[in-house]
Amino acid sequence: EVQVVESGGGLVQAGGSLRLSCEVSGFTFGDYAIAWFRQAPGEEREEVASFSSSESGDGITDYADSVKGRFTISSDGAKNTAYLQMDSLRPEDTAVYFCALAPGYGDNNPEVLPESIYDYWGQGTQVTVSS
Repeated sequence: EVQVVESGGGLVQAGGSLRLSCEVSGFTFGDYAIAWFRQAPGEEREEVASFSSSESGDGITDYADSVKGRFTISSDGAKNTAYLQMDSLRPEDTAVYFCALAPGYGDNNPEVLPESIYDYWGQGTQVTVSS
């Protein structure tokens, strides 16, 4: 059974940083896409960053315009864990952050991958940014 578990959320002041972790069990990283989504109260869920594995090992990434230059998604195959490094946080980044896994979607441009491909989701971790 594939399980996705996020951690690393918390309360941080504006301008601060957090690193979220997404630990995956029951699936060995190889050919996959993984993404971070967020949902604020009363808002639609939005994709903030995505990663598609590649044979070169570097992967292909994509970011929402609202986080480009501030957030970095990465993946560690040895640990079966993905990360979201969030810097220069703003109050509008406050949301529940979810990690989602799509086996079999390596070597794709994650920018064009629809949310529907992500079969496995975590429970989410709360990120609160105070002003």
